Amino acid sequence: MASTVESSLSRLNIDADFFSSAANLQSNLGLLSSEQIELAKMLLQMGQSHLFQHWPGPGVDDDEKKGFFDQVARLNANYPGGLVSYIKNARELLADSKEGKNPFDGFTPSVPTGEVLTFGDVNFMKFEETGIQEVGDAAFVLVAGGLGERLGYNGIKVALPCETTTGTCFLLHYIESILALQGASNRLRGGENQREIPFAIMTSDDTHKRTVELLESNDYFGMKPTQVKLLKQEKVACLDDNDARLAVDPHNKYKIQTKPHGHGDVHSLLYSSGLLNSWLDAGLKWVLFFQDTNGLLFKAIPASLGVSSVRKFHVNSLAVPRKAKEAIGGIAKLTHADGRSMVINVEYNQLDPLLRATGHPDGDVNDETGYSPFPGNINQLILELGPYVEELKKTRGAIKEFVNPKYKDASKTAFKSSTRLECMMQDYPKTLPPTARVGFTVMDTWLGYAPVKNNPEDAAKVPKGNPYHSATSGEMAIYRANSLILRKAGVQIDDPVHQVFNGQEVEVWSRIIWKPKWAVTYSEVKSKVTGNCSISQRSTMVINGRNIFVEDLSLDGALVVSSVDDAEVKVGGSIQNEGWVLENVDCKDSSVPEEIRIRGFRINKAEQLEKNYSEPGKYELEP
Repeated sequence: MASTVESSLSRLNIDADFFSSAANLQSNLGLLSSEQIELAKMLLQMGQSHLFQHWPGPGVDDDEKKGFFDQVARLNANYPGGLVSYIKNARELLADSKEGKNPFDGFTPSVPTGEVLTFGDVNFMKFEETGIQEVGDAAFVLVAGGLGERLGYNGIKVALPCETTTGTCFLLHYIESILALQGASNRLRGGENQREIPFAIMTSDDTHKRTVELLESNDYFGMKPTQVKLLKQEKVACLDDNDARLAVDPHNKYKIQTKPHGHGDVHSLLYSSGLLNSWLDAGLKWVLFFQDTNGLLFKAIPASLGVSSVRKFHVNSLAVPRKAKEAIGGIAKLTHADGRSMVINVEYNQLDPLLRATGHPDGDVNDETGYSPFPGNINQLILELGPYVEELKKTRGAIKEFVNPKYKDASKTAFKSSTRLECMMQDYPKTLPPTARVGFTVMDTWLGYAPVKNNPEDAAKVPKGNPYHSATSGEMAIYRANSLILRKAGVQIDDPVHQVFNGQEVEVWSRIIWKPKWAVTYSEVKSKVTGNCSISQRSTMVINGRNIFVEDLSLDGALVVSSVDDAEVKVGGSIQNEGWVLENVDCKDSSVPEEIRIRGFRINKAEQLEKNYSEPGKYELEP
C-alpha cells in the first residue's frame, strides 16, 4: 500500500513529507483516490489539519473516512471558487468583525431614484398595463428554503394556507397568480406568440422533498410540470474560530458541521443550473424574485414590472413607505469618498447612525409626507435579465457575504457556538458598477406587504401599532386589501371591526376573496364591478371564475360563485343569509389543527349561497 500511496503522491507532484503535519491523515492516504488526496492537500494548505486529529488508523471506519471526503467534495463544488475561497473570505470577514470594522465607512447615504405609486390613479393603471404587456417575457423565482417552525407550524411554509376562507396555500396562490398573469399577457399578445411563464423554486435540504410532494400530489396546481424547476440550496461549512477552522460536527467526527448560507444563494444556483441562459435564449427580459409567505405580493407585481420597463431599471427593489427608525431596512444610495456608489438595503440600525455621521445630525427623520425618504425594503426584486446574466458571468452568482459570530466575551477571541458566512438575495446590487440603473418602486403597505413570519406568542408581544407579521395579521391583510380595492372601484364596503385573536388586535374587514384569474389588475376589477353594490362587514364573498361580473349586488351573508372560463355569469340582487362566522380558538389547543390555531380563529360556515357554473353559456345569479 505504501508504494501505491507514494506513486499517487508522485503523480500529483506532492512531496511525501507534505502530510507529515497530519500523521493520522497520512496513515490513511492509501484509502483515498487521487481526487480525495488533492482535497486533503487543499485542507492542509488552508490550515485544517485539526479535522483529522481523531482519525484512527486504516481498517477502522474506512467507509466513514471516504464519506468525509465525499462531503468535502460537495462543499468544494457548491461554493463559487471552492473551499479555498470560502476560508479566505471567512478569515477576512472574521478579522473585520473582531476589529468592529464598519462596512459603510467612507460612504455617504442619499435617496436613490425611484417611483412612488398611488394605488388606483391614472399613473398606477398605466404602469399596470405596461406590466401585463411585459410579464409574458418574465420568469418568476420563489425563495422557499424555510420550514414553518418559527410560525408554530411544522410543515413547509409554502404549504400553509394564506387564508382560511378558501384554504388556499401559499404555493397554490403563487402558481394561480403566475398562470393568471400568463393568461392576461397571452390575451394581449394574441395569435401564435403565446408564452408559458417559467417558475423556479429554490428549496433546501429541509424543504426539497416536501415541496416536490406538494407539487406532484396536486398536479402542480394546474401549471405544466415543464414550467417548474426546483433548485436545491446546499449548506456551507461552519467555522469554529477567527482563523476560520472548519467545525467538526459534534455528533460525528467524520463530518464537517454545516448550516444554511442564506437566500443569496439563489443567484449562484440560477447561474450554475444554466436556467438564466435558457431564459435569455427564449427571449425573456425579466426575472422576478419573491419570498415564501407574502400573500399580497402579486397585487403589486404588474405595476412594479411596468415601472422597471418604463424607467429602464436593471434592478428594481419593491418597497413600502417606512417610518423613520422603523425596524425594517431602508433602500439607500451609498456614495464612497473614492467615487464608488451602490444602491442597496441598509438595515435600520445602521442607517440612522450612518446619516448622523455624514452631516445629518437628526439622523433618519420623516419628511413632509410623514415617512422617511428612505423606503422600506421588502426583499422582492425585479431584475432585467440581460444585464443580470452579464454580471453573473463575472461573479458566478457570488453575493457579498457577512458573518455574525456570537463571541464568548469582549476579547472576541472565542465563539459561543460555531458560525458561518451568510448572504442575502437583496445584496446583489453591491457588486454592480455605478452605471447600473438601480431603483425602487414604493407601493402602499396594505396593497403589497403582509409577510407571515412570527408565531402567536411572539406576535402578541409586538408593541401596539407595529405590524404583527403573523398568520393572523397576514390573513386579515388579504381581506383588507380586497375590501379597499373594491371600495376604490365604487363598491360600498362597511368599515372593519376590531377583534382580538391570539392576543393580537386586528381589523376584521369583509372576507372577500377572488381567484387571481378573475382580476390581476385594478382596471380588470373596475371592469367587472358595476352599478350600486354593497357588502356588509360580516359578509364573505368568494369569486372563482374569469368571467364573473358583479352588478347591483347587495350582500349580507356568504356568497360563493365558481365558473368555467367559457361561462359568463352576472351576479346581482339582494343576498342575505346567516353567513360564515369567525370563532375564537386557543393557540395552545392541540385538538385544533396547527394551521388554524396559529391564527386564533376558525370559520364556522353556517349558511351560504353557493353556485357553480360548469358549462359554457351566459347566466344570471339573482336570489
